[in-house]
Amino acid sequence: MELENDTQISEFLLLGFLEEPELQPFIFGLFLCMYLVTILGNLLIILAISSDSHLHTPMYFFLANLSFVDICFTSTTIPKMLVNIQTQRKAITYESCIMQMYFFILFAGLDNFLLTVMAYDRFVAICHPLHYTATMNPGLCSLLLLVSWIMSALHSLLQTLMVLQLSFCTVLEIPHFFCELRQMIQLACSDTFLNNMVMYFAALLLGGAPLAGITYSYAKIVSSVCRISSVQGKYKAFSTCASHLSVVLLFYCTSLGVYLSSAATQNSHSGAVASVMYTVVTPMLNPFIYSLRNKDIKEAINVFFRGKP
Repeated sequence: MELENDTQISEFLLLGFLEEPELQPFIFGLFLCMYLVTILGNLLIILAISSDSHLHTPMYFFLANLSFVDICFTSTTIPKMLVNIQTQRKAITYESCIMQMYFFILFAGLDNFLLTVMAYDRFVAICHPLHYTATMNPGLCSLLLLVSWIMSALHSLLQTLMVLQLSFCTVLEIPHFFCELRQMIQLACSDTFLNNMVMYFAALLLGGAPLAGITYSYAKIVSSVCRISSVQGKYKAFSTCASHLSVVLLFYCTSLGVYLSSAATQNSHSGAVASVMYTVVTPMLNPFIYSLRNKDIKEAINVFFRGKP
């Protein structure tokens, strides 16, 4: 018997958290609150940085872009999930699913690259302070941001085009709250060997290389800080990168935890719950980490609300 190919597909079903009707009001309220906090928190970081001329430096330039990407990252998945919960419909059109997958991969990649660029910025600031202004000039900062966008867009486009070549079976239920690449590949009836190879190779290259860069940067930072004689000097040096290091650990620990746990268990529902950590919780906590641990950001926020220095 022949399997239906992708020309017959009009929509997928996002199971997500819709399998537990009694919890729908609580889940809707919880995710709506987290989404609003994420939007408002990151938007506040962007407004505070843009309104304070003292924060027009490379570190805060990349932080403002990270906040913008986090807003887009959560907006790719959460609004659709909230609509599905409210309307009690699981359907998402084939075209919408492909678009959601494309933008999810795009903004996840941008998060990854921006964290790496920010680690490089801290490396230059602490290990080569005399050359910091000359090295991290506006031209280089813009170039690093542009390269991050191009690399993320090309990777996302490649993965999306490869999924478009797949044929899908009649069972089109995605046990997730968004169209995740791996779940899409698992639903396909055609040969997915090449898709899997590209997916894992890209994860190794575009995930492993930035992580190695971050690790190298912080190894050099720790080495340089340890050579500082005064305790106050060490504290000041570490405090400049404490917020970024906290965000890095949160992002990589949650994302790696999701994929390692999903590889160890076949419970897709557990995977969906775990994915909430890096798709929703991490972008929501980033503004709090930077504002609570950064005196400049707190002062800029206070000035923004008071309207005067």
